[in-house]
Amino acid sequence: MDTTTKQEFFDLGEPEQRDREAGVGRRRFLAGLGAGTVALGARVAQGAEAMGPVGSPSTVTSPPRDFGPNAAPNVYFWDPDVLAVDPSFNGLAQPNAPIQRLWTGALWAEGPAWNSQGRYLLWSDIPNSRQMRWIEDDGHVSVFRTNSNNSNGNMFDFQGRQLSCEHLTRRVVRYELDGSITVLADSFKGKRLNSPNDVVPHPDGSVWFTDPPYGAQLYEGTPDPAGGKSNLQGKLNNKVGQPVGVSDAKQELPTQVYRWDPSGRLDAVIADDKVPNPNGLCFAPDFKKLYVSSTGPAGKGDIHVLDVGSDNKLSNQKVFTDCRVDGVHCGPDGFRADVFGNLWCASNAGRAVGYSGVTVWSPAGKLLGRIRLPEICGNVTFGGPKRNRLFMIASQSIYAVYTATQGASPG
Repeated sequence: MDTTTKQEFFDLGEPEQRDREAGVGRRRFLAGLGAGTVALGARVAQGAEAMGPVGSPSTVTSPPRDFGPNAAPNVYFWDPDVLAVDPSFNGLAQPNAPIQRLWTGALWAEGPAWNSQGRYLLWSDIPNSRQMRWIEDDGHVSVFRTNSNNSNGNMFDFQGRQLSCEHLTRRVVRYELDGSITVLADSFKGKRLNSPNDVVPHPDGSVWFTDPPYGAQLYEGTPDPAGGKSNLQGKLNNKVGQPVGVSDAKQELPTQVYRWDPSGRLDAVIADDKVPNPNGLCFAPDFKKLYVSSTGPAGKGDIHVLDVGSDNKLSNQKVFTDCRVDGVHCGPDGFRADVFGNLWCASNAGRAVGYSGVTVWSPAGKLLGRIRLPEICGNVTFGGPKRNRLFMIASQSIYAVYTATQGASPG
């Protein structure tokens, strides 16, 4: 958007302002972004600086918008960083609702999950190997669980039990209501899992999860023993700082999507050659479709959709979206569906200022809107008493904004 167009944009009223706007991975690595993408982000920022902050400040203005609790008011109808690309998004976004930074202080935040009974948000701080909790009544943030075994994805099942994917121990666990822990899966056909990443429950009692290799990083778990894929030269001491026996297994399995059955059976439902490096996943509200993102250097940087049969067999795989907006790759990670079947997806646009945050897609894969954040967004979930508040887990911080829709998943 050039300076003249941006000036005209700020001068427009509502809804003309939003209609005009419609005209316009973490693990993909910043180095993988093209020079054109970087230039685009710089152009937006420079244009805003040249003309000055007209109207409400946004994440792309200079100086940058302050999202904190003590910031000056910035919303006089629509939040300037909640953007309608299609007019239908006006029915999903909430007027008079500002984006708020609730907390900052993580090394890399991931895996948000909402506990409806306790009215709290749970998330993982992977490098710090802890789980954090934000309590709705007073906004208090505290350490919920440590040591969390470098947990990543979390979810609450239909019985209110917490599911967690652990990088360090390469397993999926369930925290029972009595406080005990059940290991749901840690191996497949006699080989250890890689590092389970994201997890979703199904009404039939099954648990579905992705298993990319990111826990084999020194920062987010522990490398393989010498000679393993993440430690080929053997120079990294993978036992430093770890309990005895934790670091003994090498990466042996391809990156796949699994279904754990209540009987204890574990099946690979999506092979590596179908969706390499599967990461985020969620079901459609009717559980007849499964969405999976492909991330990282070995992934495709897109989101796939598959039909879920009555026998839990997957078919008719298609690319749901390539996650490109205005020519910028908004690398996907985690996402959640709302009750209308729209997909709210975390966006990692690297250095392309104004494109990191959240992208929102219709069930047909049409881009409806965007939410701009000043940090790379890794995952989202819906929560709040009415399940109409979108929580966005972005790098070191937690952001939230109220919406006019509700999340479809239990937590």
